Amino acid sequence: MPGGGRCETLAAMALSTRAAVALAGVLLLGLAVGGCGGSGRVPAASSTPALTPAATASATPTGAPATPTSTVVASATRTAAPATATPTPRPTTVPPTATGLPASGRLVANGPRDSARVALTFDMGGRVDPALDIMRWLVDHEVRATIFMTGAMADNPNTDAGREVLRMVEAHPKLFELGNHSYSHPDFRDLSTNEAHAELVRAAEAMARFCSQDPRPLFRPPFGGVDDRVVAAVAAAGYTRTVTWDVDTIDWKPESEGGPTTAAIVQKVLTNARGGSIVLMHLGGYNTLGALPAIVDGLRAKGLDFATVSALLGE
Repeated sequence: MPGGGRCETLAAMALSTRAAVALAGVLLLGLAVGGCGGSGRVPAASSTPALTPAATASATPTGAPATPTSTVVASATRTAAPATATPTPRPTTVPPTATGLPASGRLVANGPRDSARVALTFDMGGRVDPALDIMRWLVDHEVRATIFMTGAMADNPNTDAGREVLRMVEAHPKLFELGNHSYSHPDFRDLSTNEAHAELVRAAEAMARFCSQDPRPLFRPPFGGVDDRVVAAVAAAGYTRTVTWDVDTIDWKPESEGGPTTAAIVQKVLTNARGGSIVLMHLGGYNTLGALPAIVDGLRAKGLDFATVSALLGE
């Protein structure tokens, strides 16, 4: 019947409208959930009202896992969550500068050339005579100097010379300063960083039993063995001044083996030393004691005075 057909048509249209509304609700819910989920994408803004938390909760299918209630805010942009930071490894050595040397480490062969001072330095790590006589002469003539000693000399059971030198350094802090010459006198170019640190620490501990001066930051490399890696390794242990020299007396070598005479030592120093020079000698050097008076008088006659390495560097 015509009337019945119209009713069926209207009923079908009503059902279609309800289905469309339901489908639209599901689509809106999907967009809202997508905006808060882990996809990282945000739906474009539209004229359709955003779902409220209550509407979101009612549209959630039964049995789905509960999610925290939050207000959904439509936005045209989204700030991505920061990625988990990867820790930056700590450097094992001091970062190098443009010169290749560590930022806090410095290789020193001389001080400022416009200085009127010279640094006399004495290593002690083997032969002990005439160490105490040299120290007494320096004290009597008020000559400042820097002493680089090995820790083994402080521990040597066969002689007290090293310990006595340390006691004299302790007793005359205005004349002497102490530097680290390693414990067992190895070439540091052959050591790992850990081995180098162990040498320095062991030497400092041995010397500390007889002298309160901290040898840091001064390090004298045995054999003059040094490169950028050595400077970096010792700087990381607090020895930021690796001290070499610009005048080498070679006084450790006896005349019988081609070493210098007393006169040769004097001539070499007076000829080559100038403002800012660091002179290398040894407390156990051959002919060193005999050469000292002429060296000191000659340099003073040239208008030069004596300073410790730290004072020469202005530190």
